[in-house]
Amino acid sequence: MATPIREKFSSQASPEVLSALRQIAESQGRQFQAVLDEALRDYIDRQQKERPRRHVVSAFAASLEEFDALYTELAK
Repeated sequence: MATPIREKFSSQASPEVLSALRQIAESQGRQFQAVLDEALRDYIDRQQKERPRRHVVSAFAASLEEFDALYTELAK
């Protein structure tokens, strides 16, 4: 199996985020960079998919509950 090519970069993150990533890596017996790479890939996937955010769906559901009769009348 070929070793994946890695590019070194520098950035900053909050101590809480870095600590959480380190704890995840340690608990899973993985390297920090592997956990960070997975987190970045997950973020990219979520950003590239066209789906509504959870809080938007919740607000829409609440609106339907509150104004269902009005929406029904407006649809006529």
